[in-house]
Amino acid sequence: MSRRHETVAEPEVINHHSVAGYRTLNDNLIQSDLLEVLPDLCFVLDRQGRVLQVNSIAVRTLGREMSTLVGSEFSSLVDPSFEPRFRSSLGNCVTQREAFSDETHLAARDGSAVPVALHLSCYPPGTPSERSVCLVVARDISETKSKELDLLLFYNIAHYTVNPVEITGTDGAIIYVNPAFEKASGFAKEDLLGKNPNVFSSGKHPKSFWQRMWKDITSGKVWVGEIENKRRNGEPFFTQLLISPVIDGKGKIIGYFGVHRDITQQKHLEQQLIQAQKMESIGLLAAGLAHEVGNPLTSISSLVQVLQRETKDAFTLNKLELIKSQISRISRIIRDLVDFSRRSSYEVQLTDVNKGLWEAIEIVRVGKKAKEISFKTQLGENLPHLPLVPDQIEQVFINMLINAVDAIHEGAIYAQREKKQWRLGQIAVTSFLDDDQLTILIEDNGKGIADKDLPKIFEAFFTTKKVGEGTGLGLWVSYGIIKSFEGNITVHSKEWQGTTFTITLPLRSQLK
Repeated sequence: MSRRHETVAEPEVINHHSVAGYRTLNDNLIQSDLLEVLPDLCFVLDRQGRVLQVNSIAVRTLGREMSTLVGSEFSSLVDPSFEPRFRSSLGNCVTQREAFSDETHLAARDGSAVPVALHLSCYPPGTPSERSVCLVVARDISETKSKELDLLLFYNIAHYTVNPVEITGTDGAIIYVNPAFEKASGFAKEDLLGKNPNVFSSGKHPKSFWQRMWKDITSGKVWVGEIENKRRNGEPFFTQLLISPVIDGKGKIIGYFGVHRDITQQKHLEQQLIQAQKMESIGLLAAGLAHEVGNPLTSISSLVQVLQRETKDAFTLNKLELIKSQISRISRIIRDLVDFSRRSSYEVQLTDVNKGLWEAIEIVRVGKKAKEISFKTQLGENLPHLPLVPDQIEQVFINMLINAVDAIHEGAIYAQREKKQWRLGQIAVTSFLDDDQLTILIEDNGKGIADKDLPKIFEAFFTTKKVGEGTGLGLWVSYGIIKSFEGNITVHSKEWQGTTFTITLPLRSQLK
């Protein structure tokens, strides 16, 4: 009988679990007790891929009887798409001693698929012969695959969440940031990996603040706090930060996981609310101020007029006129404060905004400073009339236009002093409908507003003009008037390029 026939006959002996029989019929078969001590699923295959031996772990894992496994085709257990690759690798293993490793699934009796890492090797060592068999070791990687799936899920959650996420090592060096973090901070991932998070620190928090944070997270606690960071371009970036220790299976901290919630807009709104409350407080004080200061001013003004009529001395008359002008200035400031603080007593009526713009332009253009300035208008046709106070909305337009004239005039004076070429002054006024609101643009090509001054432009008493040339209340009062009509004013400006004020008013056809 040929050796090939002897090999085929072996399954019958194996079914009787006779180790002595294995040794007698085929000395190259592996002893059963050796397979039993291995922690993985083990199969011994002949050159055709039939199962000669199998250990009990494989029997339990697949839920099959040993009698049905021994003598069966191993390829019937693998994924059908993997079978051609397996047969090719089996041939190379038993004829050329080429080891083979890959991942596939083995079919369990209940129909489930067990993911395994498969490894094929030739036995016994030495030159392959007709008596060589293939040892298949299949490691159950179900738990590994489950962990990989969990890791993939958590990676996608971290990677695609809108909240900025960073992961650091125990030394604080950044090992991961998600796209949301790159967008929020302005830093590219490559600029941050391996760096300490203090690269975008604003420096606003004291050393003790961070020491308390490190004390919490190094002790295994979760830390939550509000921080101010700095974007790459220098802008402030406010977040509510949660830092959680990353702990391994042995309870050891191996890193830290930080999740930011962007509250920059919330902080800006809080600042606006504080400013609005401050403006409201000033408004409430204005009525009392008008009474306490207005009456003495009236008396002083009357006395000045009496003295002007009684004296003929030129020096005295000059000083009295100076006093009178300063009294007028104080009165104007008080009047502006009162106008802002009190509810308008003027009648709200349907108002033609374009008409108000035309009248404001005609008033401003006759001024001395506006002589060399050209006014361009592009007013929308058939704009609806809005419920406004005509005098008030016209006053807003006048304030805006006067500011534009002053900005152009100051730019021209600066250019003349520095002996630089200055463009001709131009003010453009535009009105149009934009969805559910009416928009007015007032643009000039004057000296513009510095970036540091833009956030304060609507504050009371803030002015970029010289002392005595402005009260700092014009834009503040204008802002209050527009807000009382449920509208809004915004400003966009670049130094030495010009300024654009945008006024928006909601479309309302009914009077309140």
